[in-house]
Parts: sequence; structure tokens; C-alpha cells
Amino acid sequence: MDTLPKVRPNQPIRSSIMPVKKKRKSSGSEDPSIRKCKITSYCRTQTPGRLLNPEDLFSSKKCLAWFYEYAGSDDVVGPESMEKFCEDIGVEPENIVMLVLAWKLDATNMGFFTKEEWLKGMTSLQCDCTERLQGKLDYLRSQLNDPVIFKSIYRYAFDFARDKDQRSLDMDTAKSMLALLLGRTWPLFPVFNQFLEQSKYKVMNKDQWYNVLEFSRTVNTDLSNYDEDGAWPVMLDEFVEWHKVRIAL
Repeated sequence: MDTLPKVRPNQPIRSSIMPVKKKRKSSGSEDPSIRKCKITSYCRTQTPGRLLNPEDLFSSKKCLAWFYEYAGSDDVVGPESMEKFCEDIGVEPENIVMLVLAWKLDATNMGFFTKEEWLKGMTSLQCDCTERLQGKLDYLRSQLNDPVIFKSIYRYAFDFARDKDQRSLDMDTAKSMLALLLGRTWPLFPVFNQFLEQSKYKVMNKDQWYNVLEFSRTVNTDLSNYDEDGAWPVMLDEFVEWHKVRIAL
């Protein structure tokens, strides 16, 4: 199996992992007795003047107070407050690192973090404030360069992005997520995207989604090792046939 190419995660992409709205809710109830983290401005580098002592232990109480800086009365960080959260950590909502963070939190719904997801995921990351999470962003990005972990994130993305009352991804969402995950690492992605654009397919099911990754990792760019008698989904058989016709023209 081919090694997964290195990712350039800082490059922004067009699809938004965390859909946001311009209006934001108030931050909800907070415990004034808990010292909160200083919120940084929207910038790529951490504001000078605040250094975290690495010997300071993770605090669950502080992590919960941090959660309530964004959560509403329903104990959920939703789309209206996700924009503020992204600004504070210095990451656009459409950056792939937000997908990795959602995977770490095991978030169920795109654009939402529940209190349980936040506390479990941030505890795993040992992050209880903005600065600590900023210090973990490079680690989160590095996860994309491990083929096994990338496969886990890729598979997670299917259920994360789909409407929960549907078993498949609508094609627009599927194309956006494929662009995010494979657009900079799979040389054939632009061609595959063109195929999807002109195809009859309106949705992508889980089997098709999983196999697109395996196809991208194992099939040569010139399709020379593609096994037509293999167990590939019909969608990929049709893609190969369509692409070979285009090459022959």
C-alpha cells in the first residue's frame, strides 16, 4: 500500500467543517469564582505576554468554565458560538484541523460540541483553555500524516457530515469532504470530482466512501493496476471506464 503523502493543513479549503452564523448567542452561565483563560484575538500567532507553565496540571473545573464561554443554556456549543471559538484559537472553520479536533472529541454532529464531548475530548488532549489547545494544533495536524489515523478520521467524516436521518451523504457534501480530505494528496482527485459532477449519482453511500480512500491509496494514477474483476463498487468501475475514454480521445 502506498504511503499517504504529507498534508499541507494550513492551506484553507472551501468547504466548512463547522458551519457558522454571523450572530452569536451570549456565552451562558459561568462560575465567576473560576479563573478563566485569557482569550486571544484572531491571529496566527499567540499573543505575547501570557506563558503557560507546563507544570500546571490540567483542571476539569477550568475546562468546564472554558466550555461555558461558548455554550448556551442547552449545554451545547452550536454554530452561532463556533465562529467565536474558531477565532479565539486562530483557525478558520473550514480548516481541516477542525475536523481532526471534532474526531478527537468524537463529536456526533457537524457544527456542534456537547458538554460530554468537550470534556471527554479536551481531557484526552489535556486542554483546559485556549492557549493549551493552540499549543496542540500542530499535534492535531500531524495526525493526518499517519496512514492508520488518517483512515480513522476519513471514516469518521462520513457519519460526522451526513444528515442523521439519511444513510448516505448527499453528493455536494461528499464532494466537499473529499476535497478536504483527498484534494491535496490524491493526484486523480480533480478527475474524480469531474466524474462525480457529470454522473447520475446524487448520494454516496458508506461502502463507496470507504472504497474511494482505498482506491486513492492503491490504484496507480494511470490506472494500470486497476482490477476490473475486483470487489470495487460499480461507481469506481464507471469512473475508470469514463476516465479511460477521456484519455483515449
